[in-house]
Amino acid sequence: MRYLVGIVGFPLGIVVIVYRERIKRFTGDFAFAESWFGPGGTYTALLLFGLLLSLGSLMYALGTIQLVLSQFFGKFFAG
Repeated sequence: MRYLVGIVGFPLGIVVIVYRERIKRFTGDFAFAESWFGPGGTYTALLLFGLLLSLGSLMYALGTIQLVLSQFFGKFFAG
């Protein structure tokens, strides 16, 4: 299952980055992104989403996200 997430998620994130212009024309402006990032914030939000999707799915497929999360949050949930 982890590998399927990596196989689907990584290219999907790249597609979002490459086609962010078309996605923006299809969906319109994101009001929260325009207020947070200023003019052109929708493009920035789509770029960040695609980047996080690609890196997150790749890290999940390779098991590194579990290692990172256990290092940061493991001390809060230690039994």
